[in-house]
Formats: sequence, C-alpha cells, structure tokens
Amino acid sequence: MMVADQSRLTVEVIKAVRAPVAPSFVRSVLGRAASLPEVVARMPERTCSIAVRVTGDRELRRLNKAYAGNDSATDVLSFAGSGDHLGDLAISWAKVVQQAAEYGHPPLTEFGLLCVHGMLHLWWWYHTSGAERKEMTRLTIAALELSALRLSPGRL
Repeated sequence: MMVADQSRLTVEVIKAVRAPVAPSFVRSVLGRAASLPEVVARMPERTCSIAVRVTGDRELRRLNKAYAGNDSATDVLSFAGSGDHLGDLAISWAKVVQQAAEYGHPPLTEFGLLCVHGMLHLWWWYHTSGAERKEMTRLTIAALELSALRLSPGRL
C-alpha cells in the first residue's frame, strides 16, 4: 500500500471571514486525505500545493457566476492550478454552518467534508454519473475517517 508523505502536500489557508477553523486542522485533514492510495497514485512525485480560502456566500456567488455561469452561492468551488500548484478551493463558511445544522453534525465536520470534496475535484474525480458519485462518496468517507470525522446519516 502506497502512503503519501504528507510533507509533499503544502496547504495555504486564507481566512477572508471570521471562522473558527485553525489552519492546522485544514492541513491535517487534507494531508490525511492525500494519503489515500487512490490519491497517492495521482500525486506528482514533487511537492505540490493547494490553497484554501475560507470566505462567505457573497464571494462564492460572485465566483460561481464568473467561472461556472451560476448566479447563486454554493458551498465549495475548486479551481485547477498549474505546475506544482494543484489549485485553489473557495469555501463558504456561511454554507458550512447552515449545512452542519441541517445535517446535525459539527461545523468542522462539514468543513472537512467540503475540503476533501474540493480536493478530490483537483485530482480529477467528479460526480456527474452514478458510478462517479459512488466512487467519490467512497473516497470522501474514507478520507474523513482518517481524520476521525463522521458525517451524519444522509449527508452523502
């Protein structure tokens, strides 16, 4: 079994809004997720990076409209990078709080879910077909378990 050296993934965290999320939490969740064998197989040999921007609905709506043509706020957006930078994630803290309350689990669990979900998109996993959704769900749950994060039933 291949395991990623977590030092091969660097994570920059930018907090554009007040949110009780420690950068070390974000780095830990994504580093552990990057140790899944399926992710290791897609990782480059060199050190790579991801930037995570914690922001609000207004910015997510603006980005969603500008880059996806959808005039609505969403919870997470992934933007592919180039070279050693895999890409950027933008996560709405307002959506994190709202969805955590809706599904009955802690906000940090929801935040971890959105981080992992966005990261998987950066590694070319999608959920357009039923088979793709099933695989992405399996990988997401496995990644979250590595950080002892448990989603409420019905979340995925």
